[in-house]
Amino acid sequence: MATSILGLDIGGANLKAATANGRAVSVPFPLWKQPDRLPTALVELVSQFPGTDELAVTMTGELCDCFETKRDGVHAIIAAVRRASGGHPVRVWSTDGVFLNSEEAKQNHMKVAAANWHALATFAGRFAPDYGGLLLDIGSTTTDIIPLNHGVPSTYGTTDWDRLQTRELVYAGVRRTPVCAVWTDRVCAELFATTQDVYTILGQLPEEPENRDTADNRPLTVEYSLARLARMLGGDREALNDDQIIHFATRIHSRLKQQLVESTRAVYYDTQSPPELRTVIVSGAGEFLARLVAATAFPETAAQTISLNDKLGPTVSACAPAYAVAVLATEHRS
Repeated sequence: MATSILGLDIGGANLKAATANGRAVSVPFPLWKQPDRLPTALVELVSQFPGTDELAVTMTGELCDCFETKRDGVHAIIAAVRRASGGHPVRVWSTDGVFLNSEEAKQNHMKVAAANWHALATFAGRFAPDYGGLLLDIGSTTTDIIPLNHGVPSTYGTTDWDRLQTRELVYAGVRRTPVCAVWTDRVCAELFATTQDVYTILGQLPEEPENRDTADNRPLTVEYSLARLARMLGGDREALNDDQIIHFATRIHSRLKQQLVESTRAVYYDTQSPPELRTVIVSGAGEFLARLVAATAFPETAAQTISLNDKLGPTVSACAPAYAVAVLATEHRS
């Protein structure tokens, strides 16, 4: 089936593309290591969707430290998208809740920088049309906690700076977060292990023997994850047994869950009169953790929990912001 509008979510570690009819592709791309390759990588990604005649774009990659400023990052990403567009229209989502053309986006760079959370929340609001709702999206790197008021994002901040202060953005996820950023007591303050080691050991993430995007560039398997986590404690597989390391993984998980519970409750209840919470929407690579956080944060409510994995399927859900801008742009065109 021919594609018309293709949604793109251009992050710092992954490039994601999706169509409104439910086709999605995610490819790893460490933007901070190879910004000059972004145009080529986008051309290759877009070429997988023949029939595309318009690109709907959102981004977070402008934060990468390969760019001097966010303005530079936004401009570079838009230039790369335009090269990949083949001359077709490009629309960029803004936190005003509208699409901007590429020139407007460059002139309003802070409204399109890191706006993928807003696009996702705007789309997800249709699953919580009445009273209060909350989108809890836990990804590989960050967590977004977004209140919804009758389906509309109702936040106090729109920039990363603002959202970090209000706790609507928590820089922790289930794959790329260094363990020493979660657990600071009597551990090595080194990038010896990340949260994907924790959740691989605990069986929440699958082993990926071909994946070497790990702290020590060794495969993502339980065996190697145990070794990386042992190193965090100043030990190794000879000094520490499996039970000791698994116990440490469990404690890290509990600490991260509690941090996210506290942020989630603060975001929803630190208002004068939040609407009655009726719906919690969970999504992202860490949806399994989002479910636990929601159940712990709101045990007193009868809020319905809706899974975007269930609604969209795991492949599309993994590219949810790209899918969101594809849907929103298609609806806008209609």
